Amino acid sequence: MPRSLLPVSLLFACGAALATPAGSDAAAATREHFAPPGWEGSYRELHYSPVVRIGDRVIVSGIPTPDGADDEARTRALFVELRKHLRSAGADLDDVVELQSFHVARDQAEFRERIAPVLKVHREFFKDHYPAWTAVAVSALYSKGATFELRAEAVIGSGKSPRATIGTP
Repeated sequence: MPRSLLPVSLLFACGAALATPAGSDAAAATREHFAPPGWEGSYRELHYSPVVRIGDRVIVSGIPTPDGADDEARTRALFVELRKHLRSAGADLDDVVELQSFHVARDQAEFRERIAPVLKVHREFFKDHYPAWTAVAVSALYSKGATFELRAEAVIGSGKSPRATIGTP
């Protein structure tokens, strides 16, 4: 190799070594798509994945409230469905690190009215070590008649030994 190219080739070799951290599994990460029983049509006809897993990260697409006797019953059924979605990819509710909810409401007063049963049921499913949560009012959802929709992200195994530095009242 000519001497004039030696420093350049060393520079490229060093740059390549620095670009991929030692022990990095980024190249090994795979993306898996899941659809709990009854949700296969979302993937086949609507062309979206109800659940996607990348390594230990699980993303659940928005799940609309199902039919039910009242908002509380619909909300409870939705959280049960969320658990099924998570389990299809190897996660569970304890592994949820973030929720996003979308509530059909015309104004803040209606939004607060709609979210009241969600807050009640949320406490049943997340007794402690709560996920981050963003709740948003919207004018409409794709699913006709749905009063709200819930999206979640989880990290498999993160719920095994959670810690909180926030004291309880």
